[in-house]
This record gives sequence, structure tokens and C-alpha cells, in this order.
Amino acid sequence: MFNTIRLLSTGLATVLVGISLSTHAAPATFDAELLAIQTDWATANYTTAEPQREAAFDKLIVRAAALSSQNPKRAEALIWEGIVLSTAAGVKGGLGALGLAKQSREKLEAALAIDANALDGSAYTSLGTLYHKVPGFPVGFGSDKKAREHLRKALQINPNGIDPNYFYAEFLYDEDDYAGALEHLEKALKAAPRPGRASADEGRRQDIQKLMAKVRAELTS
Repeated sequence: MFNTIRLLSTGLATVLVGISLSTHAAPATFDAELLAIQTDWATANYTTAEPQREAAFDKLIVRAAALSSQNPKRAEALIWEGIVLSTAAGVKGGLGALGLAKQSREKLEAALAIDANALDGSAYTSLGTLYHKVPGFPVGFGSDKKAREHLRKALQINPNGIDPNYFYAEFLYDEDDYAGALEHLEKALKAAPRPGRASADEGRRQDIQKLMAKVRAELTS
């Protein structure tokens, strides 16, 4: 799903969380497993003790891969496989995390090819955050230009969403645009609750408050 420290330092530990379920009709078993992965992701990311987090995400990687494998035409499954992989990259850290980040990019790009609007444009949010946090050439594929492009596309699709506003604010903070970051953080706090995603919303609001304190400190310094 994603702090302001780039991959290979502390990684992508808070990359993307509360993505709402698709509005498309789907078998109950698909929706139930997708929601279970989302819920278990939030638990692993926000409440699981540090020593157990890597094992928790290893299990989620297997589950997310199984769901997308069984539903190859469902962009939602690919998006969440990408989210799980990118978060696992942050948990593992170091150079080994780059392979997981590349896998995440592949899944998210595949999701975009199927349905760019799936989960309110969350593939754009996730890809933008990856491009923001992964180091650039020659170490990785990071690109501030691509990060801005993808994050803006996410906001075009879901202008009032908690995640696209938070992650664009995080990007703007790293670009020293503190006023712009504050504007999007305030918008993120006003986002409507997501059905079935209470724990994800709570965790994201904590992220927002932490970043907002840093932004305000910069604005008043």
C-alpha cells in the first residue's frame, strides 16, 4: 500500500492500505476472499508485532497470488497482489526488497491493462507510490516524474479518496511543497468511511496525522 523513507533504507512499510471493494458484480467467494486479504493486510501492517510481520506478509503473498491466479481477468485481485508484494518489500527491506517491488509493478501494470478504474483507480495510487519510494536508476526504477503522473491520475478518478490524497500529500512533502501537502492531507481526513474497512481507515488516519504534524512544523519553521 507506504512513510516518506525510500526503499532500501526503511522501505515501503506503509504502502497502500484501505482500498474499497469493486463495485462490479462478482461471486461471493471472490469478494469474501478479497475482503479477507484486505483485512488481514491491515492487521499485519498496523497491529502485528515487528518480529512476526515478515511471516504474516509471506502468507499474504501466497493468498493474494492464489486469488489473482484463479481470477486472471479481475483487476482487483491483481491490484491487491501488487499491494501485498510492495508492502512485503518494505517489511523485508534491503536490496532483496527490489525484486518484490518489481513484481508489484508488474501486477499493477497488468491490472491497469484490464481496468484502470478498478477499485477507484487504486492501481495508479499504488504505482505512483512505488515510483516515488523505489530508488531511481541505476539501483531501481524509481521516478518522481512517473510518481506524480500516476498519483494525479488516481486523484482524477477518486478526488476525495483517503489513499490518493494521502499518498499525493506524501509525495508533495518530499518535494518540499508543504502547502500542497497540507491541502491534500486535510482532504484525506474528510474522506468518507469505507464499508468493511474500519481498521484500514483508522490506520491511515494515524498516518495522516503523523505526516500533518511534520508538514505544519515545516510551515511554521
